Amino acid sequence: MPFSATLDAFAAALNEPASPPPGQTLGREGVPDVKRFSVYRNNVAVSLISAMEARFPVTRRLVGEEFFRAMARSFTARHRPANAVIIHYGAGFADFIADFEPARDLPYLADVARLENAWVEAYHSADADPVSLCALAQIDPADFAALRFAPHPAARLLRSDHPVGSIWAAHQGEGEVTPPQKWEPEAMLVTRPQANVFVRVLPPSGFEFATALFSGASLAESYTAAQSEGFDAGAHLVGLIEAGAITQILS
Repeated sequence: MPFSATLDAFAAALNEPASPPPGQTLGREGVPDVKRFSVYRNNVAVSLISAMEARFPVTRRLVGEEFFRAMARSFTARHRPANAVIIHYGAGFADFIADFEPARDLPYLADVARLENAWVEAYHSADADPVSLCALAQIDPADFAALRFAPHPAARLLRSDHPVGSIWAAHQGEGEVTPPQKWEPEAMLVTRPQANVFVRVLPPSGFEFATALFSGASLAESYTAAQSEGFDAGAHLVGLIEAGAITQILS
């Protein structure tokens, strides 16, 4: 049998705990060794769970180590890495949590995981120089309405029915956790203008405005999408630029 086929059989057996060791892998007695092969299976499970713990530290802290590991083990048993780059693994964990029956009493947990996943994606996104307010100041105000903007590759927008941004912020560091003062929906902007990732809770209608702007809508069209009385598109645009979420001003 070609060596490549042996590798395929080895990998397939690792992913199927109930299957016997592949016939090509022999122990000291010249027969497949179940106990020795189980070591490899366990190493795979431990490595994947460790990767999940690193990717979702706040989610882990919210439910405790034992619960998180059980939840992560269930996820890893059903969802193996699609490629060898482990930093991409776990992107579907939030959707898994949303359907995970033991976590149904924590309706905010899946969105916390979505925010943490967005943080990781932002951290590993391509580099780009954010545009400055000086560049905006050089444009004739009469042309503002037609302006379009290119978002930073790391910029992410999320919206939740729960105060997920505040929950995430409260669990940064090792100090005492302070619950959100108000339990209400929050929208968040995740950016990485330089080397650091930042999470900002957006003001009312900020999510709709930024979503439209990032999708290619003009400033005037994005203002309409906000649909909020008294909405200040200029102030929100300045906020996005100051956050490093925009890389180009397009005429």
